[in-house]
Amino acid sequence: MVTVTEHYDAYPYPARDPKDEARRLITGSPSRPIEMDHFLWGGRRDWSKPLRVLVAGGGSGDGLVQLAQLLTDAKRPYDITYIDLSTSARAVAEARVAQRGLKGITFHTGSLLDAPELGRFDYIDCCGVLHHLPDPNAGFSALSAACAPGGGMGMMVYAPYGRSGVYPLQEAFGTLLHGLPPEARLAAAKDILSRLPNGHPFKRNQQLVDHRASDAGFYDLLLHGQDRAFDIHSLLTTLADTGWELASFCQPGLYEPERITGQPHALPPAEAMAVAEKLRGTIKVHVAYVVPNGSKVTPNRSLDRVPHLGAPAAKLAQLVAAGKPVPIRIDGEAMPITLPKNCAPLIAQVDGRRPLSAIARHADRDVLTFGAEWNAVERAFLPWGLLHYSTLLSG
Repeated sequence: MVTVTEHYDAYPYPARDPKDEARRLITGSPSRPIEMDHFLWGGRRDWSKPLRVLVAGGGSGDGLVQLAQLLTDAKRPYDITYIDLSTSARAVAEARVAQRGLKGITFHTGSLLDAPELGRFDYIDCCGVLHHLPDPNAGFSALSAACAPGGGMGMMVYAPYGRSGVYPLQEAFGTLLHGLPPEARLAAAKDILSRLPNGHPFKRNQQLVDHRASDAGFYDLLLHGQDRAFDIHSLLTTLADTGWELASFCQPGLYEPERITGQPHALPPAEAMAVAEKLRGTIKVHVAYVVPNGSKVTPNRSLDRVPHLGAPAAKLAQLVAAGKPVPIRIDGEAMPITLPKNCAPLIAQVDGRRPLSAIARHADRDVLTFGAEWNAVERAFLPWGLLHYSTLLSG
């Protein structure tokens, strides 16, 4: 059997060329500082204080580079610790960091189970790792022990329904290709995949694309020797059993069944999310922010909040003013958003530095009128991760 370490030493994941850092920054959820502030700290973190970060199972460095670069750009102090089992993946991450000239990062080769020995952290990034542990609960528990009071974690774990077809193939390849080295397993699996009938659930699943992107993506998706998925119930149970609670999914609208049924419901929150996951059938990963049990932040409703939009404000305002829908796609599905035209002047004022009070003043709105119009913006954008509150760029 190829071990997890051997796997990622042979095929660091995701496949990245450090030279590409000169032309682009890969961004995404979780671990964008503005998003972190919104979900973990109510948009009110004191960014003058250094942010202590653990990147647990950092792989080839996407989360690490994103965090360090965005905090550097915002001129905010940080201290990041990276740990991963794979020396090959670590080498790629180090080369990417060197290419950008980023500082304040310490690298370790090792297991995230050792996280408590590295200190206590304000923020932990752990994406695509916990579901590859022999005992995921041990990993969640170790990271809980490493989380400082008032801190939190951005995480991603696999979900079952959107990965339809993956697990039967992993099992079949595991049996057929047992004992082969990684390169031989990859070649054989590619040949077998090309021979599968078109009706196979994997070939019918349009959500799955990693196997087309790179050899590392193919191996990670279909040849992994240690892989499990969490449905909503098992994820929430694991969190509760290991010292965590859910702060929010990054796109909470995906977990609201009424968006599919068109009808209100009286389901408890956990049951509602579980039903929505089953109705959608396309969620292949759960991307969320979690906090230590009992420390979830009460939503901030004051006018001193500083909003940030997930697309250029001028472009969004232009669409809204013209009465046109804002085009967004979630999991390959078009979900156009339509807003009243009177919201356009408010949207146009969002620059990541002005608080809501200043936006209302610039748009010449009294408090009641502004509140009604801004509520419409929140209802449209918050469920899809297109609006966050943070003081990262202000003050």
